[in-house]
Amino acid sequence: MSTVDAAPTSQDSHDVGRAARDRAPRREFGAWSPSLRDQDVLDVLTAQNAIRAADLVPVRWGRMSASPWTFYRGAAATMAADLGTRPHSGLTVQLCGDAHVLNFGLWATPERNLSFDLRDFDETLPGPFEWDVARLVTSLEVLAREHGGDATEAIAQCLMAYRTQIARHADAHVLDTWYDLIHVDRFLSVFTDADRPRAAAHIARKARRRTHRGVLRKLTEIRGGRLRISEDPPIREHVHDGPALELFAAYHDSLPDDRRHLLDRFTPVDAVRQVVGVGSVGMRVHLILLQGRDTTDPLFLQIKQAGESVYEPYCGASRYAAHGRRVIEGKRLVQSATDVFVGWASARGHDYYVRQFRDMKVIADGELLAPRLPEFATACGHVLARSHARSGDPAAIAAYLGRGRAFDEGMTAFAHAYADQNAADHRSLVDAIAASRLPTARGW
Repeated sequence: MSTVDAAPTSQDSHDVGRAARDRAPRREFGAWSPSLRDQDVLDVLTAQNAIRAADLVPVRWGRMSASPWTFYRGAAATMAADLGTRPHSGLTVQLCGDAHVLNFGLWATPERNLSFDLRDFDETLPGPFEWDVARLVTSLEVLAREHGGDATEAIAQCLMAYRTQIARHADAHVLDTWYDLIHVDRFLSVFTDADRPRAAAHIARKARRRTHRGVLRKLTEIRGGRLRISEDPPIREHVHDGPALELFAAYHDSLPDDRRHLLDRFTPVDAVRQVVGVGSVGMRVHLILLQGRDTTDPLFLQIKQAGESVYEPYCGASRYAAHGRRVIEGKRLVQSATDVFVGWASARGHDYYVRQFRDMKVIADGELLAPRLPEFATACGHVLARSHARSGDPAAIAAYLGRGRAFDEGMTAFAHAYADQNAADHRSLVDAIAASRLPTARGW
């Protein structure tokens, strides 16, 4: 009779986590200095333009130059390069890769319940858990400097929530962690009694509007007797001989049989090029309109270009040949519930991933979020811990974190120091634009 190796014990995990403290001392994480950097910030960012649409690169610079906060949102590659110079724990999870505070939000599960979770996976890759934590807590500091809010309390609450939830998952059964889902009611529980009704009403109002039928009302028109996506150049425009329908055909074949059967009930009727986000500007994005029974039965899919994760130079290449698949497989591993239409495709030398457009997605606004930053940060800490527990060893991470304040103190110091670095990097970009070393387009 064949035998199998014994499963690792809790003590094994504890020993691994404790040993990681020698590789990456927790308090020393806060010792950031620009002298540690081995690449120029603008060189790192400019290198990313190689696979982007050249006519949109000036728009990227314009959006990133607007403020230190917009710069931070677009500069995940810079932070990855800086984190890559540091000792790390070696405690691997599936990184979100860009876990800043506005990349957490609410949307509908396949059962049509609203769930609070991570929402952006363009940079997802296996890597050290603390890099996601660093990206999140620094974002709290940068956002608070721009919009106000109590960054110190927000960072403290976020880190406490992360440590508490990691410890809970360390003692939980594997399937309990896998099925753990933060329903909207659980998300709302972090708010005060006074704020909770207002937050619930805001979420309900946004969710009602951000549906396929909501997009139909807002972004379409009947032209020549046929349903069409309305143009808003250069944000949304039809592109002659674009790859959208070619990509759709390849994406169709990436779906499992049941989802393909569902998709076959819809017919593609129109497609446009989109400009989205800050860090994503320049990546090729297409919005496809599909029609079901009639013009009142729409499905909108977004097809977005995927390149190499910014962490691959420091964590190794993705196991997936297609970066669209890298994004989708990472998304499925990190999220408790994933969009039924996600898939991937490649065409004309580029990789893409596909997801529903909006579909009840409720995304926070930085200015509105600032007065309630500690509460929102608490919920983000919960989600990040859950996602890391799904893909990593929560018992090892819990042992590394310990019960004291060493990790929190190191991360808090890093958030403050790196927010200063981010502000300096933003000034470098603004100066380069002012000196005409980089082209820019503002206003859209």
